Amino acid sequence: MFYHLFYPLREIFFIFNIFRYITFRSAMATLTAFFFTLLLGPHLIKKLTKYRIGANIRKREESERLYELHQHKEGIPTMGGIMIVSAIILSTLLWARLDNLYINLAMLVCLWLAGLGFLDDYLKLKGYHPKGVSVSVKLSTQIALGLLVGIILYLKIPDITKLDIPFFKNIKFDLSVFYILFVTLVITASSNAVNLTDGLDGLAIGIVIMVAFAFAVLSYICGNIKFSNYLFIPYLKGAGELTVFCAAILGAGLGFLWFNCYPASIFMGDVGALSLGGTLGAIAVFIKKELLLIIVGGIFVLEAFSVILQFISFKLRKKRIFKIAPLHHHFQFLGWSEPKIVVRFWIIATLLALLTIVTLKIR
Repeated sequence: MFYHLFYPLREIFFIFNIFRYITFRSAMATLTAFFFTLLLGPHLIKKLTKYRIGANIRKREESERLYELHQHKEGIPTMGGIMIVSAIILSTLLWARLDNLYINLAMLVCLWLAGLGFLDDYLKLKGYHPKGVSVSVKLSTQIALGLLVGIILYLKIPDITKLDIPFFKNIKFDLSVFYILFVTLVITASSNAVNLTDGLDGLAIGIVIMVAFAFAVLSYICGNIKFSNYLFIPYLKGAGELTVFCAAILGAGLGFLWFNCYPASIFMGDVGALSLGGTLGAIAVFIKKELLLIIVGGIFVLEAFSVILQFISFKLRKKRIFKIAPLHHHFQFLGWSEPKIVVRFWIIATLLALLTIVTLKIR
């Protein structure tokens, strides 16, 4: 909004030329999202507490030990993803170019999955359906979104179907029409992976912050013709604007972490986890770094695979690989304290984010 309002005034007063720069608008998007979340947080926590929108800890019969470890969190306000998504959208509307296809699609993904997550949380917390939205409905909604985004990209963006391979500058795979299905897979998988990781205070949002920072750097480089040519990566016209969106995620994440760090005052719930995961997956698609998502989101991948492996092993062998899944709970059962697990996972996520950025040079 500010770009469209003030940048045309540069002819009258040169200071307005600053709105041209993505770096300036990204910095302001981070600050706006951070302070908005910081201001909204106490009010939202108060409202959620008043209406008893609190966390339901996994029942004692499901896991006696896990219940003992987490029973003190019973009733802590959840659905904090409302403040994250609100901050992201508000900051993006203020500081991004609203005539950019990538920005519009990113906001669509963010709001679509936030709506799904809100419904899931609401049904569970109000007791209408103990397990929330059914798996079939959740997956079909995510798949529908992925198909919609994939079709739009397929029709609007030239050469978008060519898959960029990390570490190689001259090797690409053209997925043709199957690219639409690939986009659907990436968005659906990333959305659910972040949801599985959201189990300890500050864990998921801390990793989201690392991924958002890495994607902000990648978006800026992909959308800059000089940098992209120098690094032999595909130049994507307009993709640089996603730096502003990633910066908004970064700011909103930091603001939420203020309240979500151990011991948490609020949880993000599915409204935040599903939305953030799917949005990061969509950004990876937009900047053609889908395969790098496996590296930068390595913790999310490990968490998801721990659940899959545990399920397969128990079905086939009647034995568990981990003491419990997802992986972060396994370490709790090994005796690690919650803050130690979270910080160590953050450290790994930081290193993976740096490794992801370095891959641009290793080609």
